[in-house]
Amino acid sequence: MKTLLTGKNGQVGYELQRSLASLGEVVAIDVEDCDLTNSEQIVDLVERVKPGLIVNPAAYTAVDMAESEPEIAYAINATAPKVLAAQANLLHIPMIHYSTDYVFDGTKSGVYVEEDDPNPQSVYGKTKWQGEKNVRAMCPQHVILRTSWVFGAHGGNFLKTILKLAQERDELKIISDQFGAPTSARLLADFTAEIAKQMLCDDTTQKAGTYHLVGAGETTWHGYATKVVELANQLGVKTKVNAANIQPIPTEAYPLPAPRPKNSKLSTAKIRTTFGIDIPDWSVGVEQVLKQVIA
Repeated sequence: MKTLLTGKNGQVGYELQRSLASLGEVVAIDVEDCDLTNSEQIVDLVERVKPGLIVNPAAYTAVDMAESEPEIAYAINATAPKVLAAQANLLHIPMIHYSTDYVFDGTKSGVYVEEDDPNPQSVYGKTKWQGEKNVRAMCPQHVILRTSWVFGAHGGNFLKTILKLAQERDELKIISDQFGAPTSARLLADFTAEIAKQMLCDDTTQKAGTYHLVGAGETTWHGYATKVVELANQLGVKTKVNAANIQPIPTEAYPLPAPRPKNSKLSTAKIRTTFGIDIPDWSVGVEQVLKQVIA
């Protein structure tokens, strides 16, 4: 069986090339292979590959830039998933698509469950929410995985930025009033492969739907940064700033073009029950990635 994988050069796509290989041949593409803003190219690609599964982590993820490039963000985050989902439906195959905590406004006091009403506040969030709706409408055999604060050994992310800055600067100020769960790309990829196996073996319509998949536990960006520096020091990395000296600041002290949800806490009860997976604490993934990037 062939799996068509988009976004092979992204954090999640890079890890998926490894994890999905257990299912058979992986045809992995990126912008140089197919322009996802061009619907005809997408259709031609699917017709050429004839996959038994489509996995779509590709996305326009430049959250702030999306505010000034809404057309491109919409094309990649909303229209491309619609075209892929329509092709999956024509082939009667499952599709796994990724979404984000940004579909919520972040004002809820507790954890978000899948049934909570989205209310995206940014262009990025709005385009990802439209992408979700398009996938649901076009492909009954879909799994949509909402995640948050993704990091990995491949590509740029908060973990790598903090590790670099902690070695260069005498002072770090990090936002402490936004809550969520850092999620490793490796975790996403490994559980995606397990979900795909179950979707391909079982009655896919029974497990189709939207799920939250994030690291267990919760923290803030400040807590995340503190853990990165703390673990890096334990692994022998010398930093100018130590974990105790990272200063917490409110969101308002670091204004950005796109609003961030203050509460990005996503419940994983549904996916753990449906697919029988055990999700480790977010800090486990942080340590794993640090060991990779430090080596």
